[in-house]
Amino acid sequence: MRVVSGILLFAALLLPQTTNPPPDAVRTVIGRLELERYKAHIKGLTQFGDRMQGTQRNRDAIDWLEGQLRSFGYINVVRHRFMSASGPLENIYATKIGVTTPGEMYIVSAHMDGRGGGEAADDDGSGCAVVLELARVLGMADVRTNRSVRFIFWNNEEFGMDGSGTYALERAPLQGSAAEPKWLGVIQHDMMMFDHGMPPGPRQSPNADINIEYQRNSRMAAGSERLAALLHAANRSHAGQYPATVGANMAGTDSIRFQDLVASVSVRENERVTGIVIGSNPNHHQPTDKYETYGEEDFRFGFNAAQTTLGGLGQLAGVALAR
Repeated sequence: MRVVSGILLFAALLLPQTTNPPPDAVRTVIGRLELERYKAHIKGLTQFGDRMQGTQRNRDAIDWLEGQLRSFGYINVVRHRFMSASGPLENIYATKIGVTTPGEMYIVSAHMDGRGGGEAADDDGSGCAVVLELARVLGMADVRTNRSVRFIFWNNEEFGMDGSGTYALERAPLQGSAAEPKWLGVIQHDMMMFDHGMPPGPRQSPNADINIEYQRNSRMAAGSERLAALLHAANRSHAGQYPATVGANMAGTDSIRFQDLVASVSVRENERVTGIVIGSNPNHHQPTDKYETYGEEDFRFGFNAAQTTLGGLGQLAGVALAR
């Protein structure tokens, strides 16, 4: 796996959007993340099978996601409709409104559709569970963020990434208006549970690590590199069970639709090009991608990614607790 120089850790300190909230507030909110809740989010979403675009399974899953977001206290849950080759589809999102700078926003995302005839538990129920668990704890009544955070579940990643692509195309020109806050960064989560080595073994590898990737050949590479570095540092501070590494060849996930527009990274179990594409996960797009396929260490791996992202996001968005 490609690891970018440790100089990145210093570069993270230069990220201009950092608000330096009290570290105890970030740690307190991270402490509210729950492994059993993370697992329950995956279990809840996988009840609809693989959620392939254009199916009733997909539509039912969108309804379920809306119900979950509303249960966390988000009143204004938005369905963003777009047209695909199979007809109309919907992304769905909710927004934590910032208290001091609501017109600036971080996007935290995953794709809710899947394929393969199983349950799409890892791809990408596991990423959706990270986003849901972050939305849950940041939605608590006593939690504030200085900047806004939008939790988005993309549709039709599997057949063209046109959910994220349409959103980026339509909303980029609207940034800074009443219709769309200014984007400060995109953190995408796609396949979060399975790093069993190469060739893959029956259990989580002792050397398993979270891969944080940006795209060096993109217009916003410098900002994306700094965002990756900050998340890398957050992993070391807040998620001790599995380390993180940084790679510079982000590919094959929704964040690539934003890589020339705003700082963008993907968080995942293995590098897309040098891992997943060449067979690091035998369940990828297979009927075996079911909740029951994964062990406790796999779920803990995904949960470790939630701690990593929230550690970085808490610093970037400026998490605070109401007194």
